[in-house]
Amino acid sequence: MVRTVFRVPGMDCPAEEQLIRLRLAGLPIARLEFDLPARTVVVCHGGSAPEILDRLVPLGFGAELVSSAPLDVDDQLPPGATDESKTLWILLAINSVMFAVEIVAGWLADSAGLLADGADMFADALVYGTALYAVGRDPGHQRWAARLAGGLQLLLALWALSEVARRAWAGSFPEEIAMVGISLLALIANVACLALIARHRKGGIHMRASYIFSANDVLANFGVIVAGILVAWTGSPVPDWVIGGLIGVVVLAGALRIFRLR
Repeated sequence: MVRTVFRVPGMDCPAEEQLIRLRLAGLPIARLEFDLPARTVVVCHGGSAPEILDRLVPLGFGAELVSSAPLDVDDQLPPGATDESKTLWILLAINSVMFAVEIVAGWLADSAGLLADGADMFADALVYGTALYAVGRDPGHQRWAARLAGGLQLLLALWALSEVARRAWAGSFPEEIAMVGISLLALIANVACLALIARHRKGGIHMRASYIFSANDVLANFGVIVAGILVAWTGSPVPDWVIGGLIGVVVLAGALRIFRLR
């Protein structure tokens, strides 16, 4: 990435700032910094500075290149991006570990609810990974990351629902103690994740999508715990199937909410 300063003598109002933004749309630009009183524009970008100057000159504002130098790694990200990255890395690690734990436990305990919740954990890990890609990038990349996350969650929701249906058809009976124990562990992990991501829930679309996933996880964990208690109380596997199906629906609804984010 390169930091290039342009002097633009004819830029003295927000309307001209907007014209410059439109003119530079489509170029590999990480961020723009306008100083109207000083008549300067700072562009943090990939590619070459002359290419940007060629876009500015036809506007007739007298644009000229003042300086251009490589950016330090820390300067390439906008304010807050480093904190976002650290948070997402922690969330990615927690969800990856819990995905493995819940999938193995769900298979051994024959629990549709745990398997569905494990799939939800995997969906979250994918979301946090795509959100990491979007940190510090322009809104277009952030929207793309959120849409990809929503698509992945949609596929996993459909898989979870099909797995619940298969187990209900086969008449599997889950181990209720394992359901409750693993879900309590997952609940602790997800509450920690929700507390971390809550600080960024008003951020870019990629962070808002991540917050939706984390909030859904807490609800899903409560559901599996309730299902385990009901299985033990009633001696019937039906609560496990019902909760597994509801988790699949919650994951599906989360994907649809992400597709509607703007």
